[in-house]
Amino acid sequence: MSTNPGKGRDRARAPRTDGPRAGARGKASSSNAPRTNAPPRVSEGTGFTARPNPARIAAYCGLAVLGALVALAGTLVQAAWFPGGLIIALAGSAGLFYGGRILTGTQIGALAPAVGWFITVFLLLSGRPEGDYVFGDELGLVLFMLGGTAVAVMCATTSKVPQSATRNGRSGI
Repeated sequence: MSTNPGKGRDRARAPRTDGPRAGARGKASSSNAPRTNAPPRVSEGTGFTARPNPARIAAYCGLAVLGALVALAGTLVQAAWFPGGLIIALAGSAGLFYGGRILTGTQIGALAPAVGWFITVFLLLSGRPEGDYVFGDELGLVLFMLGGTAVAVMCATTSKVPQSATRNGRSGI
């Protein structure tokens, strides 16, 4: 370490005793002084107060349509192959809800496909004028509804999306 106070760490710690330095044209300039003619800064909103992003809105609508398709496929699969089909249908729903959460990084990313899923399942529950409906048996219906609801709630209420260790510059362990 140098004993010269004008170099190294000592210079950074030492208080400035000289006045404003002369700039290139001889005017005094200070980089830390606030600009008086600048307009006041308006902070950008976050969450629901932020400006709408058209790409994000399109992603949410696409996820809602995917939720409707997964619900339709799930109702047919769980009714056709009861024990295994129910597991496949719930795994597909869970994958879509969690994938929407990871894709968008927001809780609405899990809620958008869940809304499409709920609307489709509700419409399929209403039945036809002849009296039959798409769901096979009552046990499968109850398990599909409760399981899908539980998965949607779990994916939407997770506190934080996990981040990769490599993206943060850490080695991973």
